[in-house]
Amino acid sequence: MRWIFVGLFLFSAFSLPGHTAQEIWILIDTSRQKLSVMRENEMLLVFDDIAIGRYGASRSRMKGSNQTPLGSFQISWIKRHNRYYRFYGINFPNQEMADLALAEGRISRQVWESITSAIESTGMAPQDTSLGGYIGIHGVGKGDQAVHSRFNWTNGCVAITNTQIDRLDPWIKLGMRVVIQ
Repeated sequence: MRWIFVGLFLFSAFSLPGHTAQEIWILIDTSRQKLSVMRENEMLLVFDDIAIGRYGASRSRMKGSNQTPLGSFQISWIKRHNRYYRFYGINFPNQEMADLALAEGRISRQVWESITSAIESTGMAPQDTSLGGYIGIHGVGKGDQAVHSRFNWTNGCVAITNTQIDRLDPWIKLGMRVVIQ
């Protein structure tokens, strides 16, 4: 059995809530421009040259900032036919992001309460608050491949090519963990 330190707490690798020892998950490294399919710490599949939000990535993402949110999320919905070819939506904002935004004064108590209430009742926050929403992993669709390969062009999502998204598709499942760092 392995032990993992998280902050000041020590957890058994087999007792982390909501995660199994052989869990398949997605790691998005915004600084290296890579998306990896992971099993524990093993990379099973890697995509280079991803595109993120045109203004980078931040834990303090707001609607209209064109930044990709940093944090731990889950795949919350899947659209197999979308203007971006395929779209795997993540649960942004989640409770952690709402709590952080409230603590930093980026949202009001009323907005925080609406997000919290929606998450408690439906499992999903409203996508139209001042934090924004409709964030996910998607393809390029009919967009310009040259733009994709040269620029971070999204409004906060993570984009990979349509060919790459076809290779990623068999791995994606609702509830799958997505870590954006």
